Amino acid sequence: MNNYKKNSINEIKKLINDTSDEMIPQLIHKLQVDERKGVKKLVLKRENEIIKKKNELNRLKILGEKECKLKKMGYKYVGGIDEAGRGPLAGPVVAACVILPDDCILPGLNDSKKLSSKVREQLEEKIKKEAIAWAVGLVNHKEIDRLNIYQATRLAMLKAVKRMLVKPDYLIIDAMKIDVDLPQEGIIHGDSLCASIAAASVIAKTYRDRIMNIMDKFYPKYGFKENKGYGTNQHILALKAYGHAPIHRKTFLKGNDSSTTVKR
Repeated sequence: MNNYKKNSINEIKKLINDTSDEMIPQLIHKLQVDERKGVKKLVLKRENEIIKKKNELNRLKILGEKECKLKKMGYKYVGGIDEAGRGPLAGPVVAACVILPDDCILPGLNDSKKLSSKVREQLEEKIKKEAIAWAVGLVNHKEIDRLNIYQATRLAMLKAVKRMLVKPDYLIIDAMKIDVDLPQEGIIHGDSLCASIAAASVIAKTYRDRIMNIMDKFYPKYGFKENKGYGTNQHILALKAYGHAPIHRKTFLKGNDSSTTVKR
């Protein structure tokens, strides 16, 4: 057995960081005889990291159970669908469809609403890289006013499916069903329960956020970069002061704006 007591704390820290997950239990076992508080702290930190990683892998395994079950039933390309932007006062509603490969591991994957913007953007890149196929569908504010938000959301989802380069043979959708000749299932809270729906929620959210960031440059008074079109206090005050912008959903305003035209 190696005697690491002769090593400095910094040397042991580097050794722990450089040791693979497969070999770390053996190293930790050897380090447990070291009574130094610094070493014990490093060992505890690494053990907690291992536990956290195992818990995350278990969570991701559970998250992918629905897709795994469907694939065992013979469905090869399970498309998960979710939307972003049903609630805002301005901008489009965006939907995404994503087909993930078998045994796809995307650490941190979850309902996009539970993630920071930084984590969403990191996951977006990984999803697009790993996915068998993905696509986005968009319905603008005018169509939302014409159709209503529920039907506009369904249309955005349908657009996303039709744009898939690899066609899904089964759809799992966050709490909805759409008019398409494919077997499908609406799953309540699907973005927290199914991997492909969670992936779609990330793609839809990041796509829509970028649109609203651009809209902020055209209409800076409303704070679209910060609120993404949602009815924050600052947004409501801007509506009362300036009226609505061209990208506002008139059917959503309900008296929040002071006029029917944008004050210049």
